[in-house]
Amino acid sequence: MDNFTILFGTLLLAAEPQVFHAQGEMAGEVTPTSVILQSRLTSARKLTDGDVPGVAGAARFELSEDDKFRSSRKTDWLKADAKNDFIVKVKVGDLKPATRYYYRLIYGADQDAVQTGETCSFRTLQGSGGTDEASFVVVTGMNYMSFHYGKVKSGKRTGVGAYQGDDKQLGFPALVTIAKMKPDFFVGTGDNVYYDSHDDREATELKDLRRKWHEQFVQPRFVELFRHVPTYWEKDDHDHRYNDCDCAGKRAPLSDLGIQTFREQVPIVDPLAPKAKTYRTHRVNRHLQIWLVEGRDYRSPNKMPDGPNKTLWGAEQIAWLKRTLTESDATWKLLISPTPMVGPDDAYKIDNHTNHKGFRHEGRAFFDWIKEQRLDEKGFHLICGDRHWQYHSIDPSGIEEFSSGALVDSNSRLGRNPGDPKSTDPNAKIRQLYTQKKASGGFLKVTVAKDGGIRFEFFDENGKNLYHTVKP
Repeated sequence: MDNFTILFGTLLLAAEPQVFHAQGEMAGEVTPTSVILQSRLTSARKLTDGDVPGVAGAARFELSEDDKFRSSRKTDWLKADAKNDFIVKVKVGDLKPATRYYYRLIYGADQDAVQTGETCSFRTLQGSGGTDEASFVVVTGMNYMSFHYGKVKSGKRTGVGAYQGDDKQLGFPALVTIAKMKPDFFVGTGDNVYYDSHDDREATELKDLRRKWHEQFVQPRFVELFRHVPTYWEKDDHDHRYNDCDCAGKRAPLSDLGIQTFREQVPIVDPLAPKAKTYRTHRVNRHLQIWLVEGRDYRSPNKMPDGPNKTLWGAEQIAWLKRTLTESDATWKLLISPTPMVGPDDAYKIDNHTNHKGFRHEGRAFFDWIKEQRLDEKGFHLICGDRHWQYHSIDPSGIEEFSSGALVDSNSRLGRNPGDPKSTDPNAKIRQLYTQKKASGGFLKVTVAKDGGIRFEFFDENGKNLYHTVKP
């Protein structure tokens, strides 16, 4: 072989694009018979100049009930390009209920030059006939900038309150705690990223909105957690547009862009059904059914006077919610909301169902309906995100709510107590069985036992059990 051939071959090799999948894989919207699988092709192995650059290529997923893939099936080839942010995503059907599936990404610059990613897994839901134990975690407030760079002052990050551990670049410590618990699935209730960071990383255009998701999911602890724990996602104000936003107005980012970016960046809707609703319900097993609602896309303007014509959910979603709740024979019916419905919350806000000048009329009307249907006697409970503190509250109607609290310490605060004149419950009508006495990050874990008993547990980010209650 002459020198020219060696040199030419080396130049060709150097010209080959480097293809990685730095954000790992994610399984979403698992049902008894289907799953949405997602990954993203990148040109770097890690965060580079504040982002994770994508790269064009081809990819497919391989699935098997065998972790050695001795018998498997492969999806069709998927194209990663700039139009879809180099994300590859596919819905896979014809799966068996209550079954552990293993999957991996086959990817490269094209179909003829591929490599194989790490083995990942998920378990399909049991469906209405299953009685195995089931558990899941609920989180909110995953504030990347406050965790890494601390509080904001005059548009700049001060470092105050930032995480100080040597393991910072691995990401949020709570993710390690969650992974050790091996829950069946993970629910992100919104504020998964913060577009309105009020610093030089504020995101208003598509490329910057996407960057917020890239920097979040490239953290190694996210990659490792999602290798084996499937996900369900909701969005709230900060990962829609900005704090307490609605759909109105021309302030960037516009509502349609926020909706589009959310549906692009997480495995929530089948890419072949781009107009699919983002409110949905899943029957986990005989004893458990969950509802995940959409709180931003259909809401009236926040500043509209409260009353029967003002809505946070929209008439179509409310009708669906009532119909599916009355149809369910699950022992426990858990509505997981991005925002609170019981609280207490801050009195000044006009953003949610607890706020007196917000959407309280709709919230109280829904509670009245729950009572009329006696669903509060048939296992109906609320779980919410958004609030930066954990609590277990009982509304005067008897309806109970569990707030997951912020995932990271630097994004946590103490809440409003019943009777606080600055709260939505100044007359102390709410009975609060638990609220944090010390601000800390953490999450809610819910476990349904084989006999149908349910356990709600609050943990801090290091796994300390802060409160629990068990219902037979």
